[in-house]
Amino acid sequence: MKRIWAVPTNTDLESLIKMKTRILISRQVFREVIDFLSPDFEIDYNEGDDILSPDQLRDRAQACAGVMCTIADKIDAAFFDVCTHLKVVSNIAVGYNNIDAAEAKRRGIKITNTPGVLDNATADLTFALLMAAARRVTESEAWLRRGDWKKGFALQQMLGADIHRATLGIIGMGRIGQTIAKRALGFDMTVRYYNRTRLDAATEAALNASYATQEAVLRESDFVVVMVPYSPATHHLIGTQEIALMKPTAILINTARGGVVDDAALIDALRTNKIAGAGLDVFENEPQLNREFLTLNNVALTPHIGSATRSTRMAMAMLAATNLQAALTGKEPPNWVNR
Repeated sequence: MKRIWAVPTNTDLESLIKMKTRILISRQVFREVIDFLSPDFEIDYNEGDDILSPDQLRDRAQACAGVMCTIADKIDAAFFDVCTHLKVVSNIAVGYNNIDAAEAKRRGIKITNTPGVLDNATADLTFALLMAAARRVTESEAWLRRGDWKKGFALQQMLGADIHRATLGIIGMGRIGQTIAKRALGFDMTVRYYNRTRLDAATEAALNASYATQEAVLRESDFVVVMVPYSPATHHLIGTQEIALMKPTAILINTARGGVVDDAALIDALRTNKIAGAGLDVFENEPQLNREFLTLNNVALTPHIGSATRSTRMAMAMLAATNLQAALTGKEPPNWVNR
């Protein structure tokens, strides 16, 4: 059941908190999630799905013990200063760079995420973008829709790049990176990867993957997939210098997080044909992406839909709900990230 409250005053806030355990769900979820949480909590539900401003988010969360949020919600020290009754923030995502997890830990607030359940869907979309960029799918569809297809079959029409038996480079070989590598097996691709920690020999053999430096992965790959979490350490991990290492025929895919790739540097490389193409699901400052991307033919673009299948998004939301419920009922949440 949806319940929306007026913002309580300072005088009655304490008494309201003692009466009921309240939670905020900051974005639209599924009916099943509301039904799962309703028996235990009073729910302030942003059913309209408009992104709450920082002030709105703080106002609606200040009487709550738990918040279920998305990566669009900034949860920082200013938020915690107002939301003094908060015990848990449950992020509906694997990455949680939208949350100051260290500050939350200092204040005794649990932060949780939703790993594992979206690996396959994200790997599928990664390969979809790889194939779309390699075979010029979005470019050729736009060309067809404009009515520019005049000659029927033509031998040199919309020539793309082979995927089978090509070299796939993966930067970041965690769960999703490994799931992407499994898909490469079906295309007889050679996989080169860079990761902070090298995989064990058995896993490398199962994935037909060999370890290399990041520089070697960039230099030797026909396709480069970036699959690292966003943090200050990975901000613009792929920029002008890194792109310059890539083959002029190479294609870059980013389905990780905006900010891992320097979008301005990538746009320059695509416009000047320093690399052949790109496939992007994430962007800096999304949804206000750099509009220059829209002027380029050699990039396939999707609006952060890596995990966007109904079953996957349902699993993510239910896992977030499970994390929140556990944290507020005296149990250890399954995916507690700031211990």
